[in-house]
Amino acid sequence: MQVRRVLLTGMLIAAFLGVTTLGFADEAAQKAAAKKWIEEEFQPSTLSKDEQMKEMEWFMKAAAPFKGLEIKVVSETIPTHEYESKVMAKAFYDITGIKVTHDLIQEGDVIEKLQVQMQSGENVFDGYVNDSDLIGTHFRYGAVVNLTDWMAGEGKDVTLPTLDIDDFMGKSFTTGPDGKLYQLPDQQFANLYWFRYDWFQRPELKEKFKAKYGYELGVPVNWSAYEDIAEFFTNDVKEIDGKAIYGHMDYGKKAPDLGWRFTDAWLSMAGAGDKGIPNGLPVDEWGIRVDGCRPVGASVSRGGAANGPAAKYALRKYMDWLRLYAPPGALGMDFYQSLPSLAKGNVAQQIFWYTAFTASMVEKGTPVVNDDGTPKWRMAPSPHGPYWEEGQKLGYQDCGSWTLLKSTPVDRRKAAWLFAQFCVAKTTSLKKAHVGLNPVRDSDIRHESFTERAPKLGGLVEFYRSPARVAWTPTGTNVPDYPKLAQLWWQNIGEAVAGEVTPETAMDNLAAEQDKILERLERANVQGECGPKMNEPRDEQYWLDQPGAPKPKLENEKPKGETVDYDQLIQAWNAGKVK
Repeated sequence: MQVRRVLLTGMLIAAFLGVTTLGFADEAAQKAAAKKWIEEEFQPSTLSKDEQMKEMEWFMKAAAPFKGLEIKVVSETIPTHEYESKVMAKAFYDITGIKVTHDLIQEGDVIEKLQVQMQSGENVFDGYVNDSDLIGTHFRYGAVVNLTDWMAGEGKDVTLPTLDIDDFMGKSFTTGPDGKLYQLPDQQFANLYWFRYDWFQRPELKEKFKAKYGYELGVPVNWSAYEDIAEFFTNDVKEIDGKAIYGHMDYGKKAPDLGWRFTDAWLSMAGAGDKGIPNGLPVDEWGIRVDGCRPVGASVSRGGAANGPAAKYALRKYMDWLRLYAPPGALGMDFYQSLPSLAKGNVAQQIFWYTAFTASMVEKGTPVVNDDGTPKWRMAPSPHGPYWEEGQKLGYQDCGSWTLLKSTPVDRRKAAWLFAQFCVAKTTSLKKAHVGLNPVRDSDIRHESFTERAPKLGGLVEFYRSPARVAWTPTGTNVPDYPKLAQLWWQNIGEAVAGEVTPETAMDNLAAEQDKILERLERANVQGECGPKMNEPRDEQYWLDQPGAPKPKLENEKPKGETVDYDQLIQAWNAGKVK
């Protein structure tokens, strides 16, 4: 009996020592892995290597209770998220012991999965990177974790002390009317004007343009100038270096991405909404009016602007330019089919182009890149329509953001939150920004590594360092149910593009259908004190006579074209000025 007891005690001690030794071995392996990832992958960084190591040691300690856990997260497919899925998930596993499967699917599918989990309460994914366009949806339905309270309460033990929320450029995009943060920015990109800088610099073209239009060929400030430039290159220049060229690029296929072309944010560029940053108040770029935080209507008859004169003007211009100045076949293209068009080198300008595709536009060997790797093109602020006023948002900025749902079990939610922070921590974020060119931290875009790279990125760095960047914002909090409302846009605008209805009828139908969904949400009463409470319809003239949006029709919708010299604009940005 005594022998057995001694043997048993010895086995227990050995087992304990084995586990303890193994624990130390695990910790040593994790530290070695962190050091290796810092040395070989996560450079450059705004932190020193010692500071990076301290962040990684925090992740090791915070993740210890979840070691061995396997979680699933999801995002749309763009290079930044591919890097997270293929590289960062592996690094996170090596350093923390938490295994992450990061699925990459189309943006519409991300929203569908999110809706399924919100409506069913079943845990489909442990974390979502979805657009901050859903901020109005998230803060109203109560299915999403309020990160401000989470970081101070239940999630405090897994919240990175060096996260530095104020360093995120898109913080205002993911904050609800209650002042709480609902999503953590992971990547962002703006829609900016794109043009062939080399062509615009040709003396013979500059001279010919000024002789015809009476002002300089340059970056268009207003839509009048954009239209003149489109006409000039399409009908007057016609070809450059023996190649047929066009003055405009867009796409018109009836598909969901046609809706994004408008909600991202065509009406705000035309000037349909009210002043206000990040979004117009009380009327936003979707034409939806709010009273406080309550949506009250999209139609002019209810005080909205979705079918106002500016909105109808915006759709007419989109259709005219697509037919008159874009390359053959553009009318039948969708977003993805149209992407390679600019890189072919036969388009002079595009009124807005997503900077997410900068990386593909600076590849050596393409017709739009010089032999030394510098681009033949540049990006600049998009021009605005005649209804636009100083103080309005000028364009769209996508902000893919980490979102946690209350239906996710707390341990899995904490593990997902650790991975989300790992993807944007100062240790890793600068390298990721260089891979995808979708910076989220102000400290990253101001780092010397981007100063060195700026000449080869066509204005991206200068834009993000300038005070002008605040006028490019995602869909805001006026939109109470993004998934339900967004689908109305491509369906109604697609009918106009196909010639089935007039632009005027299309916008009237769109406004009426938005109102129907808002009314349905009001009846359902599922969005609390910030849910829709609709205005009664009244004569449109009443609202058109009020200050702000909806705005009455202008007598002259094509004022004189106005341009600005690109190099002077860059100098202004570098000096900290908007223009």
